[in-house]
Amino acid sequence: MDPIADACVASLRAHGVDTRHLVRTPHGRLGLYFVEAGVNQRPGQVIYDRAGASFAITLAEAYDWPGIFTGTDWFVLSGITPALSRTAAAVARTAGEEAARHGVKVACDLNYRSKLWQWELSRPPRELATRTLLELMPWVDLLIGGLEDAEALLPPRPGGSPDEVARRIVEAFPWVRRVALTLRRGRSASSSDFGGLLDDATTGVAHQAPEGRRYSISRVVDRLGAGDAFTAALVFALMTPELAAPAPAIGFAAAAGCLAHSIEGDFNLSTRAEIEALMREENGGRISR
Repeated sequence: MDPIADACVASLRAHGVDTRHLVRTPHGRLGLYFVEAGVNQRPGQVIYDRAGASFAITLAEAYDWPGIFTGTDWFVLSGITPALSRTAAAVARTAGEEAARHGVKVACDLNYRSKLWQWELSRPPRELATRTLLELMPWVDLLIGGLEDAEALLPPRPGGSPDEVARRIVEAFPWVRRVALTLRRGRSASSSDFGGLLDDATTGVAHQAPEGRRYSISRVVDRLGAGDAFTAALVFALMTPELAAPAPAIGFAAAAGCLAHSIEGDFNLSTRAEIEALMREENGGRISR
């Protein structure tokens, strides 16, 4: 086995992640990416090194779908998966189909990355992404993304508020029960505003958090992983009775995404208590003694 992959699995386990269904293969390699952090007006850069990654070349039949989905409530599908290769796109379609067949709700985080969509060079990255992601939509219960991600699934229409974009998605895909959007406004690489919106198709009401504004983040430690923190927190909230209503669910997700900007690395190490304290506007960055 590859020692770098071993270290990756050990790191997941150290954070309490269940790794029983990870597939270790004798072929391929662990895909990597490299980050150059941006500061002030100099933007950050991401360089992907994922050609030949095991994840990109392993076929759908290598996965134990009944075992993966037995006792499972939610399956989160990232738009990065189908971006890696034609094979990975086929795996993503199979995963969505199998999840639905086992009665598992599917959340799709669009995660559009233009540098990754290169496996059909006759099509521009955005066009390839839109076509492929639309093929995943029949199984999606919860759609998550930024405004630009969401607009890629819709017929071109200039402008539109976040509420209007979310409503257009629900109208275009009536089986999608919820649409969640991250609301970002970057003032520079080092400062940003962050919030979230959740449109509940059952009520037709869009809930925004923080209500009427966004969190002002004056010093971004690490922006990478903030969207994943938002997604994970939203799914957790929807599975937790006292947080499952739309307003507290999006409040919990937005607070988790905000806090992730203050933590270096892709893991959001904030506790539930810390996230809920921010939702209540407690502490204000003061030391807890």
